Amino acid sequence: MMLMPPFTLHHPTSVDQACALAAQLMESGEAFDWVAGGTDLLPNYKWHINTKPHVISLARIDGTSTISAQELGCMVRLSDLTEENGVHPVIVQAASKVASSLIRTNATLGGNLCLDTRCFWYNQGEDWRRSIDWCHKADCGTGADCRVIPNQNTLCVATYQGDIAPTLMVLGATVHLIGPNGARSLPLESFYQLDGMKKNVLEEGEFLLKVTLPDDAANRTGSYQKLRVRDSWDFPEAGVAASWVKGDPSSLVIATTALESIPRCHPEEVASVLEAGWSGSESVKALSTAVQKSVKPVNNTALPPRYRRSMVRVLTKRAVQGLLE
Repeated sequence: MMLMPPFTLHHPTSVDQACALAAQLMESGEAFDWVAGGTDLLPNYKWHINTKPHVISLARIDGTSTISAQELGCMVRLSDLTEENGVHPVIVQAASKVASSLIRTNATLGGNLCLDTRCFWYNQGEDWRRSIDWCHKADCGTGADCRVIPNQNTLCVATYQGDIAPTLMVLGATVHLIGPNGARSLPLESFYQLDGMKKNVLEEGEFLLKVTLPDDAANRTGSYQKLRVRDSWDFPEAGVAASWVKGDPSSLVIATTALESIPRCHPEEVASVLEAGWSGSESVKALSTAVQKSVKPVNNTALPPRYRRSMVRVLTKRAVQGLLE
């Protein structure tokens, strides 16, 4: 069923107005979603996946499209993440690999960071889901078990498949959240929550306002490597980002995406290799194997988990070697 369900669309023009509207809807017990570019949320609505009666748009809020080397607003279009606009090259590299050029002109940074997790059993039409019984993430009140890991309904293992998050993580990005209860900031790597239903630490009524980067991010060289079925359009089946201050192995940071319910950094794997001393290509090989062993993809995307996991070693090797060139 591809008919859009009815909902009331709200267009606040300031952060204060958006927060006040969220507070008003929460007080009246009305459920709502935030929407930025809509390239993820609206297709889900057409599939009747967790629809809400109210949708609050961030598109007209002043100041949400700021773009500079140190600050990126939630409404920055992915097509505008370019080096000409002062954006770090590794972010530009990842943004250029998201979906298609048409989608990138609408998709936003905030939307990409807050992507809903994906799963074979969840991202289907309502009639299809009803015909085979529900899954844990969209159980419609049935208390259904997870279809990927049977006989449990305590943890959703739907996969986060965003491209931009790991590149921001390896640059040390901070996310700034705001809602009716005020503003708060935290490292991007602390933003995500290991549960395919909860996804992140956003509280009811909060939205991601902007991302900031430390001043020394410009000193880092980065690389992002992506595995996908087709070279355009498709979500990542695995992704690895790496960055360092050139010539300083102790500054190396690696992050992965599309392998679990969250994107995440791998400081322990990097530390274990550095303890033995950096030896160029041999260290790259050891690091690639360590990162591969640390990820645990499940069978809920287009490619089988064993293949995706094996490709993590290849992607990590390519990403780190890209820093050495």
